[in-house]
Amino acid sequence: MTEEQKEEQKEEKAKIGTVGGEALMEGIMMRGPKGAAMSLRLPDGSIETTIKKTKTPAEKHKILGWPLIRGPVSFVYSMVFGYKCMMESAEKTALDGLDDDPEQMSRLDRWLMEKLGDKMMMIVGILGTVLGVALALGLFIWVPTVLTRWLVPESLARFYALISGLMRVALFVGYMFFMSLIKDIRRVFQYHGAEHKSIFCYENGLPLTVENVKAQSRLHPRCGTSFLFVMILLSIVLTSAVNAIWPGLATINWVQITIKVLQFPLIMAFGYEFIRFAGRHLKNPFVRAVSTPGLLMQRITTKEPDDEIIEVGIEALKAALGMPYQARIPSKNAAAEESEEESHDDDPAGDSEGAEAITQ
Repeated sequence: MTEEQKEEQKEEKAKIGTVGGEALMEGIMMRGPKGAAMSLRLPDGSIETTIKKTKTPAEKHKILGWPLIRGPVSFVYSMVFGYKCMMESAEKTALDGLDDDPEQMSRLDRWLMEKLGDKMMMIVGILGTVLGVALALGLFIWVPTVLTRWLVPESLARFYALISGLMRVALFVGYMFFMSLIKDIRRVFQYHGAEHKSIFCYENGLPLTVENVKAQSRLHPRCGTSFLFVMILLSIVLTSAVNAIWPGLATINWVQITIKVLQFPLIMAFGYEFIRFAGRHLKNPFVRAVSTPGLLMQRITTKEPDDEIIEVGIEALKAALGMPYQARIPSKNAAAEESEEESHDDDPAGDSEGAEAITQ
């Protein structure tokens, strides 16, 4: 291997793990060396890209970037920041135009808009977050724990953690599958696929073009989906260890639920470190084995994007990397109409001749 090839390898490895992102409503948020950027496909077909001025907790306090500490901190920060971006994308895309055409809104929607105004999206978002957390705790922790206790005899108490863990996996897969059947969610999953493809294109050292991005895989080992599966596996191991030490606790539902909730920070810490390690050691047999369930799950949570969705991903990534980007790219239809108008304005005689030919 020549010195140039070695340098190229070092550059490619340096790129891995420096970029992350999140799918939004008709858009993508990317985080990179130059900060965070959000690109949205607006209702008029144009692409709007904005730089989000924010500092990660690790940038503010170095201790929050230390191994095992950075996992839970990054998870909470990503949730909060991602929520803000999601709400902004919903305001700019999904709700655009409702004020201009009140007839399209239901009576309840009109009443809420009149009473709450700009605060409506914030209130709806907070309620949605609270209900989402309650649903997650109930569906993926309480239900598997209680069902296991009801269906499995106490003689198999040592396997309660494994059985409830498998139930959690089944519920999670089923939930995401049925969610993917909803048109709007499927659209978000397409943006999720474009996010992964764009990052892969950059990490492989290829120019960020639609053709190059389209050729990449939509399954990425550092995805949050893989992180969730690693967390479930770690939860099974830790809960099984606790039950093995204190067998009597396995038969008490509220104790099992409490254990699973309290172990979240530890699970997030180790899960985060594993995902970082996995992203840099894809050829490691152990890494491939543990990452496989998450990659398979991404076949549900990501969908193949079209060219227009890929364009949004490319713009977001360029901005996050500090590469030249356009703050506003007009829609192709609008550009074509402007071009047509200019051609008519440049040749007024041609218009009159055409009209005369038609009348004859």
